[in-house]
Amino acid sequence: MRSDVIMLDADPHGCHHRRSFAFNVPAPDRAFAMTTSRPSVADKRRAFRALHTSGCFVIPNPWDIGSALYLQSLGFKALATTSSGFAWSQGHADNHITRDVALAHLRAMVAATDLPINADFESGFARDAKGVGESVAMAVATGVAGLSIEDSTGDPAHPLFDLDVAVARMRAARQAIDGAGGDTLLVGRSEGFFVGRPDIDETIRRLKAYADAGAECLYAPGIRTEEHIRAVVAAVAPKPVNLLVGGTTPLDMKSIAAMGVRRVSVGGALARSAWGGFMRAAKSIAETGRFDAFADAAPGAELNRLFG
Repeated sequence: MRSDVIMLDADPHGCHHRRSFAFNVPAPDRAFAMTTSRPSVADKRRAFRALHTSGCFVIPNPWDIGSALYLQSLGFKALATTSSGFAWSQGHADNHITRDVALAHLRAMVAATDLPINADFESGFARDAKGVGESVAMAVATGVAGLSIEDSTGDPAHPLFDLDVAVARMRAARQAIDGAGGDTLLVGRSEGFFVGRPDIDETIRRLKAYADAGAECLYAPGIRTEEHIRAVVAAVAPKPVNLLVGGTTPLDMKSIAAMGVRRVSVGGALARSAWGGFMRAAKSIAETGRFDAFADAAPGAELNRLFG
């Protein structure tokens, strides 16, 4: 596997003098194989933390074991679960999976791959700080290398937790991680742009408060403009920022890295892409009686080599 590393000049906020990111190119026709010596949970967590110290990396979001193993075969260095992608695979809407089901999914994903796994842990499967702490302790026990806690309530009339409540929830997550050894990375998410509150000043105020409460990486899904991205990076520096790229965009990894972003996730976009292909093929059969959409199907022999 070849990794082409591009070095960029200083970011605009002066936090690093040079930034790097890697494009990982798999060797041709090379089947996936787990390493003979599997990394431990501690190894994965150390590697995950190291990724956040410099450069800019992609942390794509598989929704099941097969998609995780394929992404590993492409040379990505870490993976993140997607609450939406997993929920859809189980026949549920996003945020309609129980905590027990989510924890079982995390255990399976951690056990299946050699890569660090960051958990999309939704809102911590609890409203109060105590409940969030209990849930986070359970998530850490699955072996995940990182986990995120959101500040969304699920209530359209009051979509975000009041800031003092949200901060208490983040502190409880921090305490749970510290109680388990402190090596799981805590990601603080502010969901305003996702829940109809696209106020960049309020989003930044919340992210800074979550950083003060112990979040080690900050994330505002839904921000898209260069102005907003740079503002978030500057506000929480030197802590790393995750950027969600969930659709087509003029931005590429070079321009994203130049803005000071440390990591890029794709949320449910890969799962939606897979569903898109499946839905188009199935609709073609149902509506036209033709099977032309199978022309884009992955070869079975390639999949068998991948998982064999």
